Amino acid sequence: MVEDKLIARIEDVVLDAFGEELEAGVVMLEIPNKKEQGDYSSNIAMRLTRVLKKNPREIATVIVAGLEGLDIIKKVEIAGPGFINFYIKADVMSGVINKVLDENETYGSSVLETPKRTLVEYVSANPTGQLHIGHARGAAWGDSLTRIMQFAGYDVLREYYVNDLGNQITMLSHSLYARYREELGLEFEMPEDGYYGDDIKKIAKDVVSEIGDSYVDADEEQWIPYFKELGIKFELDRIKHDLSGFRVSFDSWVSEKALYDEGRVEAVLSDLKEAQVTYEKDGALWFKSTDFGDDKDRVLIKSDGSYTYLVPDIANHMYKLERGYDNLLNLWGGDHHGYIVRMKSALEALGHKDVLDVDIIQMVRLIDEGVEVKMSKRTGNAIGLIELVDDIGVDAARYFFVSRHLNTPLDFDLGLARKKSNDNPVFYAQYAHARICSILRQAPAMEKQESYSLLTHEKEIELMKYINEFSNVVNDAAKTRSVQKIPNYIQQLSAHFHSFYGNVKVIDMEQPDLTNERLHLLLATKITLNNALNLIGVEAPETM
Repeated sequence: MVEDKLIARIEDVVLDAFGEELEAGVVMLEIPNKKEQGDYSSNIAMRLTRVLKKNPREIATVIVAGLEGLDIIKKVEIAGPGFINFYIKADVMSGVINKVLDENETYGSSVLETPKRTLVEYVSANPTGQLHIGHARGAAWGDSLTRIMQFAGYDVLREYYVNDLGNQITMLSHSLYARYREELGLEFEMPEDGYYGDDIKKIAKDVVSEIGDSYVDADEEQWIPYFKELGIKFELDRIKHDLSGFRVSFDSWVSEKALYDEGRVEAVLSDLKEAQVTYEKDGALWFKSTDFGDDKDRVLIKSDGSYTYLVPDIANHMYKLERGYDNLLNLWGGDHHGYIVRMKSALEALGHKDVLDVDIIQMVRLIDEGVEVKMSKRTGNAIGLIELVDDIGVDAARYFFVSRHLNTPLDFDLGLARKKSNDNPVFYAQYAHARICSILRQAPAMEKQESYSLLTHEKEIELMKYINEFSNVVNDAAKTRSVQKIPNYIQQLSAHFHSFYGNVKVIDMEQPDLTNERLHLLLATKITLNNALNLIGVEAPETM
């Protein structure tokens, strides 16, 4: 790759000339906005000023001299305070075409020698109702992030933590039992904090047809386990179905109840006591979380003997580490922001410092014709994932959810997402792919070349540069956990294709050799665009 060769040579020059060994990522190349500033530009001379205690133009001069003879460079210039602008030979730039054609669906991917094993937990919604748009944003982001990380060579496990215990599950079982009695025509009383959705009524109806009035006269301790298990299974099956329709899948589903049943919760309490980071006060057991940076100590076991949510959550994270994962990443809602420090404190207390990262999912506002949409017209409840998908489709939903960073509140423009025009970014990108497919269907027979020396038009050069940039964007998105960099790249690549197509005649029967080379450039563009769209779970249609 052009960038890799340039960066490697700059690193060697800095080491030879100044004795300074640069860490990976210090030398950065950018594609300038103005073509007269070269094909690539670097600010490395200015970045080294403090380290080397030299004028940046002086550093740049030494670097440029050291690049002399590098066969991929046509010209190098020093600009402004010390920018270095590189002009690459056209035949070198076109080398990316065959690289893309050879690698095909793996183009842009990387293989790491020793990838860190990373467990990513996301969605993890309670199995008590349908997924809403907040869950949908986390699902789209988490699934896209793990696709990107795997493509970049990371060893990734996708995990869903099922909160199948606690008061919410108890309320679910009581709600089901009440609807069960209602279905039988008996007196019933819905719990104050119960669940009133139509799905609860449907389950109750199915129960009556299956077991009749078997539990009508049963004691509470007899019917609660049955209705808990029934409710959890129904809701979890629905969550899995809805996520599958949203192109989101998980490698592992971990049950909170199983953590108790397997003794992991008791074990983690024992480990905390053994580490001498607990104490008793007011009849409760406390964790000394302030010793590890928390603003106050946290209760583990309440005075009534019940466990706080923190205890099984610590057990869950320890179970992740026991399975050999070096790095843990959670995507949590904004209401969990204060929970981050106490979880990191607990892991550090148990000997696992700096193993957990948490990205917070900020709020989503649905906007339709300039007005915020808070409730579903159909159900009167919060807008659900499936309702959103039915309205605008999976592709638009996923694309819009990952178009802005997760830690930024998102105004989701439903009207724009519905548009079938270039104003809609996902339509714009998919139309680029479909248009390329249409051109290739009309093309004469193509013959792969060893080189593409006829591709010298500025629009061809720009397109090749952005194709060449793909693997760097993927690696950067994986490293910084910035999924939005992929749709940003897709928009730029699509724009360069549309500009190329508007300025260059692709199929010119009077110039068959040039036509052949341009068709291969389009095929490379198609492959790259398809790979990029796949990373965010969006389809690349061949017709539109």
